[in-house]
Amino acid sequence: MVEHVYRRAAAAPGVNAVVVATDDPRIVHAVEAFGGVARMTQPTHRSGVDRIAEVTADLQCDIIVNVQGDEPLIEPRMIAEAIEALESDPAVRMSTLRRRITDASDYDNPNVVKVTTDINGDALYFSRAGIPFARDRRAVDPVYKHVGLYAYRRDFLLMLASLPQMPLERAESLEQLRVLEHGFRIRAVETHCDSIGVDTPEDLDRVRRLEHLSI
Repeated sequence: MVEHVYRRAAAAPGVNAVVVATDDPRIVHAVEAFGGVARMTQPTHRSGVDRIAEVTADLQCDIIVNVQGDEPLIEPRMIAEAIEALESDPAVRMSTLRRRITDASDYDNPNVVKVTTDINGDALYFSRAGIPFARDRRAVDPVYKHVGLYAYRRDFLLMLASLPQMPLERAESLEQLRVLEHGFRIRAVETHCDSIGVDTPEDLDRVRRLEHLSI
């Protein structure tokens, strides 16, 4: 699976290098076996953002993109969309993606994270619960799911990793809530592309059927 994610990330416009950050030597071995680059990190990190920050500290770059290793169907164009949000607006320090929910079952699925935004497209909240709640579901349309891909300015990422975890981040087990709880903004770009995060054996079977992947 990691090879599929790696190659799709490398194909994204604007990406100059791809590095896998992991605390598992088996993953390092798998990445190096197909010619990729991997870095071992400390095993004590609280979340993915902290792991990425450890590797980022040794990199000279302006923008860092965090692509989850369980997104084998991630479209290179989605990565480019997140990067564009930072390149087009100097005030944006972190971006992510959102996509309109078209499958009603996703609304109540805790493995599908939902996001609400303000009129500028900045995230108001992320939740595993169905948000926004409406007595008449038809009154809130569209509803968006969060695509777990992030782009950061390097200095913002390093600062973010130094901040303490907060109650909502721990309660929802969503690292992006640390940003909102500390009063910072996340630009949530609408994408028309889709991806499937592999969180369960059923997700993996679905990906295999869609792409005929050997993962």
